[in-house]
Amino acid sequence: MNGLISMMQIAFIAARETVEQQEAVPPLEIIWQHVTSLDLIEALTFISFGAVCLFYGWRIFKILVTIIFGLLGLLVGVWANEYLIAGNVIWLAMICVIFFAILSIPLMRWGVSLLGALSGGILTAGFWLAVGLPQEYVWMGGLVGLVAGGMISFIVFKIAVILFTSLGGSALMVTGLLAVLYRYMVDAMKLEAFVFDYQWFLPAAILAPMALGIAVQHRFSKGAPEFGE
Repeated sequence: MNGLISMMQIAFIAARETVEQQEAVPPLEIIWQHVTSLDLIEALTFISFGAVCLFYGWRIFKILVTIIFGLLGLLVGVWANEYLIAGNVIWLAMICVIFFAILSIPLMRWGVSLLGALSGGILTAGFWLAVGLPQEYVWMGGLVGLVAGGMISFIVFKIAVILFTSLGGSALMVTGLLAVLYRYMVDAMKLEAFVFDYQWFLPAAILAPMALGIAVQHRFSKGAPEFGE
């Protein structure tokens, strides 16, 4: 048990240090560091779960929102143990996970709309990188999409669902595929050089399957009672 607590504390400290260093490290490098850190099992899990989200997200979006709320509760629990309450981090984290997961049920539509807004921000931030604008100011591009995506998502619930599940599924799939390519299938140095030489590559690689996912989900979600159709 003590070992698990130590691992969670180490993970939290590492995450905090990563956030503190983000201003000094270009976003593309941060993304690539996460991609190349995956092992085979993690990469295959990303690909499998991403495919489900990409093409079937409209049927499981409630579960996805609950999981995301639960993960948010986990972060809150670990943070509270670090700065507010010195106690058993496992129990505190579990309580926060359960509380946030239950909280997601009455706040489902709000949660989906917020995730849709976040997806819009990620899309425009990716476009900012793709066209070669300064990486240090990528947050400006993301802010535009955050506002626009939020307005659309709060008006049309179905768009928010399809947007965040398609983007999330595409990002997971592409991350897993790139990790497999990097470790087992191509020259790692050449792939890394390609990613950094062609700044548009990663955004385009995520956008292509995302567009397919949006089309598939829009087609098969017609008549779904969740969207009032």
